Amino acid sequence: MNTRLTRSKTERMLGGVCVGLGNYLKLDPVIVRLFFVLLAIGSGIGVLIYLILWLVVPEESAEEASLADRARQMGADLGTAISRPNPKSGMYLGIGLIVLGAVYLLNSLNISGLDWINLKYLWPVLLILGGVVLLIRRNSSSKS
Repeated sequence: MNTRLTRSKTERMLGGVCVGLGNYLKLDPVIVRLFFVLLAIGSGIGVLIYLILWLVVPEESAEEASLADRARQMGADLGTAISRPNPKSGMYLGIGLIVLGAVYLLNSLNISGLDWINLKYLWPVLLILGGVVLLIRRNSSSKS
């Protein structure tokens, strides 16, 4: 694991938070992005967490800056991301929408064998799976 959590300057889609977290936790940034998308779509808390991390976590190899300077830089980064979006952002958004649509569809069909697909159980299960993936990745990386 990296000793310091930083945002990526090179592989970012918005603020580099997901790539930074992925590098810090030794996870594929796609998994981190999907986690944030699911949290954002499900309860909205993913957007708030992402914005807070974007503001608080320093950019890699950046000098220490005040919170006001980071907020100004965040606004500039957001403007850049909107004017020149990452080509992969549509793919990630599409995957997130397909997964969410499938969950809602299966939930609304009321098929007796699929009663376990309930939105109130979805988020705890996703959090548990995320924790298991983190533990497995950490154990496998510490052995090598």
